[in-house]
Order: sequence, then C-alpha cells, then structure tokens
Amino acid sequence: MRHACATPVDAGALRRVVVAAGVCLLIAASLGSDLPAMANEGSGGGLLSALTSRERREAVAALPLQRLTPQASQRIQRITDKPTIYRRLPTQAIACDRDMFLFLTRNPEVLVGMWDLMDITKVSVRRTGAYQLEAQDGSGTTCTIDLVYGDSTTHVFVATGLYDGKLTTSPVRGEGVFMLRSSYAKNSSGGTTVTGTLDCFIKFDGFGTDLLARTFSGLIGKSADVNFMETSRFVAQVSQASAVNPGGMVDVARRLPQVEMETKKRFAGTILTVAKRAELAKAGERNGQPRVSADGSRTAQRSGRGDKR
Repeated sequence: MRHACATPVDAGALRRVVVAAGVCLLIAASLGSDLPAMANEGSGGGLLSALTSRERREAVAALPLQRLTPQASQRIQRITDKPTIYRRLPTQAIACDRDMFLFLTRNPEVLVGMWDLMDITKVSVRRTGAYQLEAQDGSGTTCTIDLVYGDSTTHVFVATGLYDGKLTTSPVRGEGVFMLRSSYAKNSSGGTTVTGTLDCFIKFDGFGTDLLARTFSGLIGKSADVNFMETSRFVAQVSQASAVNPGGMVDVARRLPQVEMETKKRFAGTILTVAKRAELAKAGERNGQPRVSADGSRTAQRSGRGDKR
C-alpha cells in the first residue's frame, strides 16, 4: 500500500469521510466549519485565529482525562495534541426533555434508525458493544465510534474512520474526538431548554491527506454546522412528539430498523416518561400548581395577582 502522501484525494472523498463519521456520531456532528482558519496550531503558518486557538485550549482543558483509563487518555491526547482540524460547532439551544436528550446522545443508532424509517439516510449502524458502534455509509466509509465518557453534562466520543471507495486509489484514514457539553435550564413554558456545545478534533493520517483536509476545511465545514443544527432540531421534535403523541412514537420505537430490541424497549420507556411529565405539567397548570419541568423539577407559576409562589 502506498503512503498517503502519494495518494490522490479529492475534496469529495475527504468530505465523505468526515461527514459520514459525524452523522453516525449522534448529533450528526460532522467536522469543520466555513471559517478559513482551520489548520493545526503551530503547523506552519499560524492559520488558527486567536478565538479558535483559545476555544481549542479551553476544550482540551475541559476533557475529563483524569476520569479515564490511561489507554483512553493517551488515545485522546494523540488526536487533540496535533489535530488536522479543530472546530467548535455553533452552540444549539433546544426545547427537549432531559432524559430524552441523554438517551439519544448515548444511543445515536436510534436517530439513524428513525432516519432509515423515513428513508432519508443510507447509513447503516450496528452496536458492537455497550459503548461502541460501527457504521457504514454505503459508499466506502466505515467508522467505529466509542463513547469513552458520559455524565449528564459531558460526553466524549472517539471515532476511527476509513474511506476506501472509488474516489481514492488508496484508503484514507482518520480519527476524531468529539466532546459534547450540555446544560439544562427551565424555560417559560415549564419545560427544559438543553444548550449543547460540540468540540471536534480531527486528525488524518499522512501528510498529503492532512494538507488537503486543511485546504478543503471550509468545504467540509459547511455541512458540519448545518448537520448539527438540523439534527438538534430533530432531537427536539422527537421530544415534542413523545409528549403529545406517545402512542405513535412507541409504535415508531417498535418498528425501528438497525436498533436492538433492548434499546427499542428503553426508547419506548423514555417516550412514556416524557409523556407522563408533559401530562403532569398540564394538570398542574389546570389546578394552579407549580409546573413540572421536563427534568422532573418544579417551576413556580405566576398567580392571578402577579406574585410568584
């Protein structure tokens, strides 16, 4: 096999590798942005803007490396120390039940299954472990995604991707670290607003591929932001549909392709939990009681006199 620097790679191949890996990563978190400053800091030319450089340092500092195994920490640092591309995708704020958000974050195959049911994706995904997925886009891209850390506010995914399709004469390999940070706040309707920030570190193997990835980073990135925004909105719609039409959503859960039966059952259970909370919130409003937010906490309502309980 020839070295990657001798491999002719076009923008389409690079974009396919990055976008396919991101789609399988839950929130369709493809990489990059349309900003011109995307190269590795200190990689000759200093193309990273001060803002991007600061964001990258802050993201690296926020990685929960001390809570990981030495092997996982080393794997992450190998990518984040000298990434080909770093990008913080635009922060998204959505109205979404907290439990639903966490479930979909940790089980991205459910999103892919719904898209498959809607016939809007060709991605196939298979769970190969409690915290690992394998995905293919049907056009030569294969990626393995590991959830190496997860709590209510931080999730860290590590992905390894390979493109071996007709757009290149030799395989193109890459690795990525994706850190999704989320916060939760009560909104005016008594529900929960989830605010998410996604930091992406990508490293391509081989000097030639690395250089081309930087060159076409803007091209890659245009789909990144859009995918993240659209998938965030879709997650919000799933939560809303679960609240107003739980029967229909449970039927969807039962019919999901590419999803294991146990995961389908847990998805159905989460749907019913969302619906129950929504019903309790409505009942509280009718009775003049504090509303129950999507995370189960209680929110004060204004009384007829305008004071807060």
